Amino acid sequence: MTIIPMRDLKNTVEIERRCAAGGPVFVTKNGYGRLVVMDIEYYEKTIGKIYEAKLVNDGLSDLENSKTVDGDSVRARMVEKYGV
Repeated sequence: MTIIPMRDLKNTVEIERRCAAGGPVFVTKNGYGRLVVMDIEYYEKTIGKIYEAKLVNDGLSDLENSKTVDGDSVRARMVEKYGV
C-alpha cells in the first residue's frame, strides 16, 4: 500500500508507475485520507470481483428464501415447451 500527500500528485509519471507496480495509491490531504488512484486494470479486476461476490450473495439469498427450482422441474418444462 502506498500513501502519498496531495502535493505529490504533480508527479504523474511516478504515480502511474506506483499504481502499475503495486495497486492503488492512497492520497492524503492534511494527514487524512482523501483520494485513491489506481491502474485501470486493477480497477476492472476489483469491480469484477465485487460483481461476482454480489451474484454469489444473490444466489445464496435465493436459496435462503426458497426462490429456487430443482433441475428436474426445469428439464420437464423445457421438454414440454420446446420438445428438447
